[in-house]
Amino acid sequence: MNFLTSILNTLGSGATAYILASNLRDPLTRPNTLAGFQLAESGSVPFLEKLSQRATAEGDTWLAEKLALHAADERRHGQIFARALKQLGKQVINLKQAQDNLQARSAEPRLRRSQKQERSPFFDTYFEGYTPAELKPEQMDWIVFMGSTYILELDASKDFARMARVLPEEETTSRHLKQGILSVARDETRHAAYLYEALQRRLSQREIEKVVEDWRERKVKAMFAMVANLIQKGGKTPSLVQDGVPTELESQETELLAISS
Repeated sequence: MNFLTSILNTLGSGATAYILASNLRDPLTRPNTLAGFQLAESGSVPFLEKLSQRATAEGDTWLAEKLALHAADERRHGQIFARALKQLGKQVINLKQAQDNLQARSAEPRLRRSQKQERSPFFDTYFEGYTPAELKPEQMDWIVFMGSTYILELDASKDFARMARVLPEEETTSRHLKQGILSVARDETRHAAYLYEALQRRLSQREIEKVVEDWRERKVKAMFAMVANLIQKGGKTPSLVQDGVPTELESQETELLAISS
């Protein structure tokens, strides 16, 4: 990473970490933050599952297994955030409404979206130069997927770890949420590791360094596009939650208690 990119990355990461931590700690903004995480984590599952199926069809069983596990992890992460919302007496708003609103969100470490929808300012910048068709799991270039997702997973692991640290341990609900978020952070670290190994299986070390540098620079530009969009909107983001608890969570209570404990 060159010096300028390093400085900008530090500034951008610091700003993102501050926003995320503040929003999670504040009782007024915590529900919306958790809802964004739930949608982001759960929303990536179909994409990863399709990639796993594609890897299987191409004969890459190692990658297929890693992607299948990645998808399972993301599904569990969505459940962790759903349970945290339930404890606040909240749930994610109507899915279609949430998907329409997500294009305006700007404080998420990661947000994978349907290619039929307008991308967020962050992802519009991050994937600049790529068409929606080129980013579909059925035909996305493997190096593009591995490089771009490696950076997102690596940074997400740090973001989640920072957020967990701001939650107090004295209160039971916050303590369980903290433990759940730390488990998410550990999973993201593991995801970044397998993606880097996947790059090693296909490229030389010099080529890997170039790919990682390219996506790091894209991430820096995307973070500033995200912040600029947030400033333009006066720091306001649409609500992603409503009162009430989805009935399907009741049957998952025992499992989720174990996850967050």
